[in-house]
Amino acid sequence: MSASIRILFEVLVYRLRKLEMANWIAAVAVMVALQIPWGQLALRVVFGLLLNVLAYTTNDYIDAEHDLSIGRAPEKTRFLVEHRRAALVGQVVLFGLLAVSAIVFAPELLFPLIAGAGICWVYTAKLKTVPIADIGAMVVWGVSMPAVAIVGTDPLGWLLVLQLGMFSASFETIQVIRDEAEDRAAGVRTTAVLLGQSACRRLGRVFMVLSALYAILVLDRFAGALLFVVPLLPYAVDNAERYWNRVRLGMGVAWLAILAGVFLRGTSTGLLVQVARTHSWGWW
Repeated sequence: MSASIRILFEVLVYRLRKLEMANWIAAVAVMVALQIPWGQLALRVVFGLLLNVLAYTTNDYIDAEHDLSIGRAPEKTRFLVEHRRAALVGQVVLFGLLAVSAIVFAPELLFPLIAGAGICWVYTAKLKTVPIADIGAMVVWGVSMPAVAIVGTDPLGWLLVLQLGMFSASFETIQVIRDEAEDRAAGVRTTAVLLGQSACRRLGRVFMVLSALYAILVLDRFAGALLFVVPLLPYAVDNAERYWNRVRLGMGVAWLAILAGVFLRGTSTGLLVQVARTHSWGWW
């Protein structure tokens, strides 16, 4: 059991250092914006963190031999390879603890647990090498993981996490472009390998425009307008990492503006939502 705990802890530390738990930070921000009760906030913050540990441990477990061959976090990865059974036991026990916690305290948390952990397993095992499906899987990830923030069936919470799913489509497009040369050389087919970098960049900008339109229509017509700046950002051909950071910054600023509006007003100012209120439609 000590080996299982070490593996889970090392996954947590490594991913936090790499700033790869953005979905968890986004979920916490949604909970603050929605002003959910402190007890629920504490439960969901811990649940979301452990769910990320589970998902990323699954990722590392499946990719262990590949990560070891390319020298990615060699000490951590070598320990996992040498203790694969402990890594599997750790995942099973952690999944069980999260499932019991959800059933006892908040049954709606079963959705992010099953969908989030499930899509991570399917993506790592198969879908990350299937063009188009690689991006689609990350949209599911982008919605299901932050869904830990939703208490009950809160419609505003769902509208917010759907925005995060749309952001994920843009981010994954940049990710596959960034890895295109390496994937092509390794014979791995991704969306960028299939379409080529130029077409994939255009696809990414389409996702960015759709994200802006969604924000304007259903969340915040003013903050959403900021997102139209993102597809205009110049692509750094010689430095995909720089472009990645520019896009994250642009979307992050707009996202914070959307959440600030929700926190201050307690509601959405999206154009469609305003129309729904005017006509007394119940869906909003």
